[in-house]
Amino acid sequence: MSRVAVVTGGTRGIGLSITKALIADGYQVAALYHGNEEAAKKCADETGAKVYKADVADFQACRDAIVKIESEMGPVDILVNNAGITKDGMLHKMPEENWHAVIETNLTSCFNMSHAVISGMRDRKFGRIINISSINGQKGQLGQCNYSAAKAGMLGFTKALAQESAAKGITVNAICPGYIATEMTSAMPQEVLDSIIRQIPAARMGKPEEIADMVIFLASDRASFVNGATMSVNGGQYMAA
Repeated sequence: MSRVAVVTGGTRGIGLSITKALIADGYQVAALYHGNEEAAKKCADETGAKVYKADVADFQACRDAIVKIESEMGPVDILVNNAGITKDGMLHKMPEENWHAVIETNLTSCFNMSHAVISGMRDRKFGRIINISSINGQKGQLGQCNYSAAKAGMLGFTKALAQESAAKGITVNAICPGYIATEMTSAMPQEVLDSIIRQIPAARMGKPEEIADMVIFLASDRASFVNGATMSVNGGQYMAA
């Protein structure tokens, strides 16, 4: 039987591309979503993925989702922590709730979901956890103290869990996308997009499929010696040592 992969935020944007790529590569995919029922149905209809509604910021909801997925599909071997939100604003104007919402959805969700699958992976001596961080978690971004903090936190989480899990056949890696052409970025004013592209040596936005391709590699047996790594997929916009 093919391996089971879970993708949080897996029914839209980059997450949808990851879901499609994993299915094309032979995985069974459970795509988690929070609120957009229309997008979830479209994802299920078009890809054949099974979709599950869960709030990844809620510890018990994550545990319940994994229990249901494993009862219906089998043990989870690959987890892609992709779910994320933005609530941008300068720190001196940022409401407290916007800080907590972004930290809980983008960072605490990694703990919640990883905690729900890690024991099974350790028992089976195999697992792949792939955390989708961001270029702005590496370099920071004006108006995104909450988002940049959450995405930077994912990188520390990745390195620590990789060290804890390597001897059990589990790899934990992070991908930091740069600016990717998605529904979210397409809604930005053209002059803003133009100014961003001028900062990218590749002179273009990235494609969601290019992030998905990196996920496919990190999920594969070919990447068994890649652990605790941060993979920057940003067209050369930010080069971290």
